[in-house]
Amino acid sequence: MSEKYIRGIQQVGIGVTNVYEAWKWYKDAFGIDVRIFEERATAGLMLPYTGGKPQKRHAALAMNMQGGGGFEIWNYTDRVPQPATFTPALGDLGIFSVKVKSMDVKSAHAIHSKKYKGVSPLCQAPDKTWHYFLNDPFGNPFEVVECDSYFMDEKKPTGGVYGVTIGVTDIDKAMPLYSGILGYNKVVYDQTSVFPDLESVPGGNQKFRRILLNHSDHKKGSFSRLLGPTQIELVQAIDTNPRKIFENRFWGDLGFIHLCFDINGMNHLREECINAGYPFTVDSIKSHDDKGFDMGEAAGHFSYIEDPDGTLIEFVETLKVPIFKKFGIYLNLQKRHHLKSLPDFIVRAMRFNRFKD
Repeated sequence: MSEKYIRGIQQVGIGVTNVYEAWKWYKDAFGIDVRIFEERATAGLMLPYTGGKPQKRHAALAMNMQGGGGFEIWNYTDRVPQPATFTPALGDLGIFSVKVKSMDVKSAHAIHSKKYKGVSPLCQAPDKTWHYFLNDPFGNPFEVVECDSYFMDEKKPTGGVYGVTIGVTDIDKAMPLYSGILGYNKVVYDQTSVFPDLESVPGGNQKFRRILLNHSDHKKGSFSRLLGPTQIELVQAIDTNPRKIFENRFWGDLGFIHLCFDINGMNHLREECINAGYPFTVDSIKSHDDKGFDMGEAAGHFSYIEDPDGTLIEFVETLKVPIFKKFGIYLNLQKRHHLKSLPDFIVRAMRFNRFKD
């Protein structure tokens, strides 16, 4: 039984109405252009979150080779995905925004401001790093954040996913999960105030407790250099009553549906989560007689837990990924030590799986 190890944020799930329409915008805005997998199938294991019955869907995982996690772009094909019945505000419970990394935030801000409407002013966070917000065409907030970690330089204004901002009811109650099981054990800042740099987002002019977490360890493993370091920001509303962003909706409906981690040692992780009071609510290993899942272009094991407010956290132990998909060449990760990084030339080869509009 392999030891448990979390290698980084693999992706954030985004529920949309049309995969290709959304993907085209994410490619243009954030350089998310490398296809890891794409599949039309039935989501048969997510019954606790899909009304108790399997749901047909179209999903694609795409990444930016400059580094960072990917976007799992997801839409129902046999039902109309539902939006929130209210405008989610900062502090509401769930994933409020996705952090996208940039080595040159000021340049990225200038580019985005010329191309898109509603880009917020460039501001400094409490740790003095520069950042700004913009919405995709579907109303999902993204935060472009200063970061000096890249995998390769493709002359794009941003990389991929650097982290997320999650609304919680009680930061202290949430910390054992985020700083313990998930390993975000380093506090960058922990402040309670009305923050000027948040005024541009819905609800951002209220009082919050805000804690930014990153990890003290240098991540290792197959794709650790591509995924890079990450951060999670927890936000707790002080003077308002937060609502669940996904209340009365399905996983896969419109918005940020989950935060997914690339991991090793699913069996150890299952035991740790049970002992900490976060049992798996979905477990593909048990559901498939320990054979895992196979999405044609990628394969592995996945599971889900909920944070104290019901935000969905996914874990994926990847077993197979496409390298030269055009030629049917895939990489079997079961034959590699879980702390050994893949050679850069192999990871770079994934850029040949680029998405064409």
